[in-house]
Amino acid sequence: MYEENHAEMARALAADLRKHKQEAYLMEIEFLMNDLRSTIFKLRDWVKPDRPEKTMVNMMDGVFIYKDPYGVVLVMGAWNYPLQVTLVPVAAAIAAGNCVLIKPSEVAPATSRFIAETIPKYLDQDCYRVVEGGVKETSELLKQKFDYIFYTGSGRVGRIVHQACNENLTPCTLELGGKSPCYIDSTADIAIATKRILWGKFINAGQTCIAPDYVLCSKSVQKQFLEEARSVLKEWYGENAKDSPDLCRIINQQHFQRLSSMIKGANVAIGGDMDASEKYIAPTVLIDVKAGDPVMQDEIFGPILPILTVESPQEAINFINARSQALVVYIFTQDATTQELFIHRTTSGSMCLNDTIMQYTVESLPFGGVGPSGMGAYHGKYGFDSFTHKKSCLMKDFNALGEKLASSRYPPYSDSKLSFLSTLLKKRQGFSIRFLPYALMFGVGVASALIVQCITERRN
Repeated sequence: MYEENHAEMARALAADLRKHKQEAYLMEIEFLMNDLRSTIFKLRDWVKPDRPEKTMVNMMDGVFIYKDPYGVVLVMGAWNYPLQVTLVPVAAAIAAGNCVLIKPSEVAPATSRFIAETIPKYLDQDCYRVVEGGVKETSELLKQKFDYIFYTGSGRVGRIVHQACNENLTPCTLELGGKSPCYIDSTADIAIATKRILWGKFINAGQTCIAPDYVLCSKSVQKQFLEEARSVLKEWYGENAKDSPDLCRIINQQHFQRLSSMIKGANVAIGGDMDASEKYIAPTVLIDVKAGDPVMQDEIFGPILPILTVESPQEAINFINARSQALVVYIFTQDATTQELFIHRTTSGSMCLNDTIMQYTVESLPFGGVGPSGMGAYHGKYGFDSFTHKKSCLMKDFNALGEKLASSRYPPYSDSKLSFLSTLLKKRQGFSIRFLPYALMFGVGVASALIVQCITERRN
């Protein structure tokens, strides 16, 4: 489906968000295809039963963990990357063996229509179905009993989804968001750091859940950052960013009005231009921002970057820890001590040092939030695992020796039986019986050889 519908996918993204072809391919279409290729390459290994370590008690038994599909799962996508965040978890759910009900976001109508019209051409409707609609349809879906629910979107709706899951004790993954901080100190390469921060902030017009939400830095670093930012944004988008084909638009008027209210009354250092008729907001940097300002109350989810000044790493850490856990914490520093401070003294879904967004592309890293920024994780094998029930299985046989060793569990009870079982069950550090069966077989083989040798010598 992906290979045969490149152009249609790009057109849908352009219609919803005015995404440039490069962003559409790199951030969505190619991402989808590479994720699926990786799944296909590795699926045979993923589905194999795990063989966890055995203790002495289970030396002669089979100990396995089987991967069962949950059953029928609901995947609810978001509008900001409407193909990627919808279909990546769908592919993982299919790989795990589930039937899937797909609910794309109605806020991105062109992409929703593409998914609804295209999926039936490639997938069996008895197992994989698309439901379009808005709040009414979503509310009705959440009344149904699913075996698993995967939701990507806002924290407000995430709470509603979680409450619906509680009604049926349905397990779920919630990929939400939050205000992801970005700390910069004087040891960073400010020129490179500025480019990486601005790119992470302004791709998709800032409508990215893992975009740096605000910057924490000293006044001297702020001055250098602003100088670089003016130059970089002019290089990227020209004198008038509104005329640039490389800058996305805000998804709808509701979000445009929400974002424009954050700029009004603020100290705009860069940008600030807006056009409601085109849902255009220029890449904007705010300074002299205070914790109580409107722009600092909720996730921005738009092309607005506030800067708050701090005088030390610890002050930045205190500011971050006084707020809800972020989806990502970004740190720009070459000082190893500062890096360790943030790694060990902050909590977030993930962390990226000296870059933005790129941690998302590493499929060997789980992607997900913590606390208000989400629960559960996916990408690569973590996506497969999210849609898989781990079924433990102990396999025993009727071996006479095994039954003899285990017979002390049966009544009548006695102190000697209790002592034997306590010794058998006692956990011992540094002792592994992983190779004990092989050692026993080797011992049996050696003993057999010695017996045969003795018998042969006696006959001679």
